[in-house]
Amino acid sequence: MQIILMEKIPNLGQLGDIINVKNGFARNYLIPQGKAKRATEQAIAEFQSKRAELEKIQAASLSAAQAIAAKLDGLLLQITQKAGSDGKLFGSVTNANIAEALNGQGFTIERSMIRMPHGQLKQVGDYPLTISIHADVTAQITVSVLGEAAF
Repeated sequence: MQIILMEKIPNLGQLGDIINVKNGFARNYLIPQGKAKRATEQAIAEFQSKRAELEKIQAASLSAAQAIAAKLDGLLLQITQKAGSDGKLFGSVTNANIAEALNGQGFTIERSMIRMPHGQLKQVGDYPLTISIHADVTAQITVSVLGEAAF
């Protein structure tokens, strides 16, 4: 299916690109989320008339994301979890736990923004993680998992 992108999407293209994607990806994700429209003559003409406005909105969201990244970069987040005497956690620390802890500190971070390259955290220790706030903006944080006695 041929679509026109309404915002920058990693690994797909920039604002205004006309690309071909699989039908299911377009119908089930891109179009309902408002990230793309079908590339009809009418939609292309409508996009060209609104292009400056869309670029302005995208620039504003980029600057807001950069401001959040400046606050987040280098943050040390401590999460306490029940652990055994060997430092192994009962359960694990997931991206949902990290998002909840960040939201408790006043940041609006969704769990899908948190990149955990080695999967869930299952040991006590410090782990560097990446938070993808925007397609072009990432922040590095350190999650310190602390163990508490499970009596």
